[in-house]
Amino acid sequence: MTKGDVIRLDYDAWIEDTEEMFDTTSDDKARENDIFNENANYAPISILVGAGRVFEGLDEALDGAEVGVEQEVSIPPEKAAGQRDPKLVELHPLREFHRQDIDPRIGMEVNIKNRIGTIVAVTAGRVRVDFNRPLAGSTLKYKFTVVEKLETSEDKVKGILEMDYGSSDGFEVVIEDDVYNITMPDVCKYDQKWTMAKYRVVADLREAFGNVEVRFIEAYPKHEEEAPEEEKTEEELEPEEIPPEEHEPEAKSEEATEESDEDSE
Repeated sequence: MTKGDVIRLDYDAWIEDTEEMFDTTSDDKARENDIFNENANYAPISILVGAGRVFEGLDEALDGAEVGVEQEVSIPPEKAAGQRDPKLVELHPLREFHRQDIDPRIGMEVNIKNRIGTIVAVTAGRVRVDFNRPLAGSTLKYKFTVVEKLETSEDKVKGILEMDYGSSDGFEVVIEDDVYNITMPDVCKYDQKWTMAKYRVVADLREAFGNVEVRFIEAYPKHEEEAPEEEKTEEELEPEEIPPEEHEPEAKSEEATEESDEDSE
């Protein structure tokens, strides 16, 4: 693999010192290691090699990897989640959490002034929050396999959509010279996630293909008008469809006719 390739990647990842698995693309392994997330999609992920969308150490290991060959790499903190910074561990008043109706507990993830941190201690009146990345300071181990290298431009575009938006379902891709026309599915019209993802898609398409023009098409097809029903002739109408006034009058019974004759006499 080289920079700019779009691939599909299978992997398992551990904290090297503890052998604790923290990520995988395998449903079974996630369940076995008690890290299963019902909202996650356990399948090979799409990656643009060299785009910095995975840890630096893993990105470097992908450069030169071969399709179908399993590899293992150890990634030091400086090429993974970085070293721990003691300054990012802060004390906050307990009342600050109570004002937001939060009952702080160790291990809880919290958002404070648009920063995500993890509660590591709760003492009388104070809460210690760690704003370091969860894997900061850890050497990581990855076992990975490139299961596919996407070859056609259309497939690469869909791989980038999967990487940046999470899905390529419903997208239609038409490439004309250096113009990339991408018709969006209806869900994108009201999905706020797409509003941010499309900028990453443009940046990654240019990383993969150069300075191309990208057009996102939001289509609203015409409604098909229903053809008016043709009026049936009287011959085509069923008896129950013929208006009462158009029915032939029923013949009088012989008994009724005789009674009428008697009355006239």
